[in-house]
Amino acid sequence: MSYFLERRATAYYRLHSLEAALKHSFTAAVARVERGGELVYERAFGATRDDELGRPVYVDTRFDLASLTKIFVSTVALDLVARGLVHLDAPLREYLPDWNDDEHAPITMRMLLAHTSGMHSGADYRELLDADVAKFALRRPLAAAPGAEVIYSDLGFIALGVAIERIGGRALSSAVAEIWGSGVTFNPPAIDRPAIPATEEDAWRGRVQGSVHDEKAHLMHGVAGHAGLFGDAAAVARMTEVYLAAARGRVQHVLPSGLARDAIVCVADDPVLRRGLGWALRTTDENSCGVRFGPRTFGHTGFTGTCVWADPDRDLQAVLLTNTVYFGRGDSRPLRVAFYDAVIETFGR
Repeated sequence: MSYFLERRATAYYRLHSLEAALKHSFTAAVARVERGGELVYERAFGATRDDELGRPVYVDTRFDLASLTKIFVSTVALDLVARGLVHLDAPLREYLPDWNDDEHAPITMRMLLAHTSGMHSGADYRELLDADVAKFALRRPLAAAPGAEVIYSDLGFIALGVAIERIGGRALSSAVAEIWGSGVTFNPPAIDRPAIPATEEDAWRGRVQGSVHDEKAHLMHGVAGHAGLFGDAAAVARMTEVYLAAARGRVQHVLPSGLARDAIVCVADDPVLRRGLGWALRTTDENSCGVRFGPRTFGHTGFTGTCVWADPDRDLQAVLLTNTVYFGRGDSRPLRVAFYDAVIETFGR
């Protein structure tokens, strides 16, 4: 066997070795790799649960996307910008009256998308059981001055979801559906839930399956700007291709190409993870895309075990959907790094 073929075979084995992580890192996984906008690899692993209620997982199985929701929602926000309904750098207090006369007044859509609004990262759900979560997010005192630093913020994207509804004059779920169609959905119908990989078991809700894992989104009836969408790997790849196509000069019909390219360059510097508009940008070798993805790489992760990273220089993207929280809230970065390193070894040369 030639050196090249031997390396390729080894890398394919590493991609397939996701199967070795079944029953201790996750019960379910789907991996999808695209190059040049075309599918080059896709495989499903495991079952929806690790008990007698488990069902086989297929490549079109929908997962709780967790914070990958943020990128679908940020694309909706950028569509409003493209349509001239709001400016990236105009304060949002016109649409969010709670911000008219306080420290939130300077906050813009760009700040929310880049996590520089100064809003707190989140809140313990036990503080919110009897609260209006959206109002809590809008009114909570800031952790930093707007524009001063990067604070990754669920509360900021909850506020973004409210702003989208006010600017567009319709529910967030409707705004998401208009752009993304049936590929993703909030609140899957009850009949579909047994086919969705289960997430965490907790003392509050028991085993969560087919309803949103994130507690804040759950308290918002499953529809929020920061979490709540369910979708398959193809839907995540289709969303990512909007931005990768713009970077590579391919046609896409969701956003103006210039605006899409602006979303995947550094808007807010940070030593751990730089920020674009919605997207995270590869910053150090410690990021979950591993050491082999290029310097212009953009992506995002989700707490339930979901992630996507795309390398414009290689015209390559890879989606990995899992339910790693099924077995506890351990660090899934090593699993992700191994997968993305194998992707480059197999398809990135």
